Amino acid sequence: MSVWIGIDLGTQSVRAVAVTGGGDVLGSASRPLTSHRDGPRHEQDPEQWWRALAEATREALRDVPSAQVSGLAVDATSGTVLLSDRSGRALTPALMYDDRRADADRANEAGAAVWERLGYRRMQPNWALPKLLWLLRDAPAGARLAHQSDFVNRRLVGHDVATDLSNALKTGVDLIEERWPLEVFDALGVPAEILPEVVRPGTRLGVVCAAAAEETGIPEGTPVIAGTTDGCAAQLGAGALRPGSWNSVLGTTLVLKGVTKELIHDPLGVVYSHRAPDGSWLPGGASSTGAGVLSRDLPGRDLDALSAQAAARYGAPPSPGREPGGPPSHRGGPPSHPGGPPSVTYPLVSRGERFPFAASAAEGFTLGEPADDVERYAAILLGAAFVERLCFDYLDLLGAPVDGELILTGGATRSAYWTQLRADVLGRPVTLRENAEPALGMAVLAGGDPARLIRTRAVVEPSGADLREAYVRFVAELEGRGWLDPAAAAHARERTAR
Repeated sequence: MSVWIGIDLGTQSVRAVAVTGGGDVLGSASRPLTSHRDGPRHEQDPEQWWRALAEATREALRDVPSAQVSGLAVDATSGTVLLSDRSGRALTPALMYDDRRADADRANEAGAAVWERLGYRRMQPNWALPKLLWLLRDAPAGARLAHQSDFVNRRLVGHDVATDLSNALKTGVDLIEERWPLEVFDALGVPAEILPEVVRPGTRLGVVCAAAAEETGIPEGTPVIAGTTDGCAAQLGAGALRPGSWNSVLGTTLVLKGVTKELIHDPLGVVYSHRAPDGSWLPGGASSTGAGVLSRDLPGRDLDALSAQAAARYGAPPSPGREPGGPPSHRGGPPSHPGGPPSVTYPLVSRGERFPFAASAAEGFTLGEPADDVERYAAILLGAAFVERLCFDYLDLLGAPVDGELILTGGATRSAYWTQLRADVLGRPVTLRENAEPALGMAVLAGGDPARLIRTRAVVEPSGADLREAYVRFVAELEGRGWLDPAAAAHARERTAR
């Protein structure tokens, strides 16, 4: 019986899982990570990544026979980089994915033609290449670039490793030609010798060395497979693997990732694409809206109780034949507003929006006047569902196929009412998985069969509630405030009228 190890290097913790080829989790463990934040600065100690990984894997593998371990892969946060020496020791703290001390102007001037060809048009200050330029100002001799996953993979195998195309995206790798654009790096003064080789996710990097085996409990000789960013790992764990299928992750914020055969070009630059292990493309975008607004606007409230109350007040009756996983049955008569509340909130977690439009001045708002906390709660949930729908409308405008399986993951899926509301707004069945997480995605990439490792918990059908008029009003408000591009707004209205 083969066992696959998936390791997720997140922001707040390292998580390791050991999964059988049949999808049974034999062991799992996590260890916390500490961040150092100060305004635009966000750093972590790379040595803590290794210590936390070693502790987590040793615990996860405690009851797993060594002979059964067949491979492992590691994912990491996108755009996190540091400088290391040639022996793999950290020379600098790690600049995390949202560290914004760097400036992207030089990178965008030198690489404009390449970034345009790759579809995302411009780098942001928190991307890895601007941060690399910032680090190189005071770099000691012999310094080398290392992404978060590169640092721990080198410790695992005991020698230099290639980086994967997914983690290298924000460092400027040419995903079409699958190489570093050395002409851009020459213009920026980045020596070619500091760059690791690049390979596709899923490529074998080496095997676990004796020293790493002693520290981690991972058997010596275990194949180490090139991983991905955490977002792509979550997509793999959710099973969004075929063109037209999408994983919508709704937690503190909203992230969509899908699969296309061709590279998507976005004139606004809010959608960018990773490269899949098979050479297809993984487009996606991250919104600044999401459930984070709930804790901010409804502090201390019992969200589970609010969800049940919202379902009783606004939920539409379950559709016939729908599988388990929808809202609780209604008692005491039909809901007063089937399908949704009379108010809707644009649930922006912080100022500025990133997807499905770019608007640095965007701010949250509410259409209508919620009468109480139940309506405020439901209005936030409806607004998040509308943003999710608008993301799919925009992706359709760009030519991305959106007719495949829609898989919902993230904390929002704990609310049956919210899940049903999202199915109603999307007008599509939505799939819930049993154990979708980035670490599981890495177990799949390490060699596990996704058909056996990824299990469906429920498929929630639309109830038939008609929310189109409210959605069109919401789109018009975003357009009227000058945030949503008129072409995107018109396309959303056209799709709604079909």
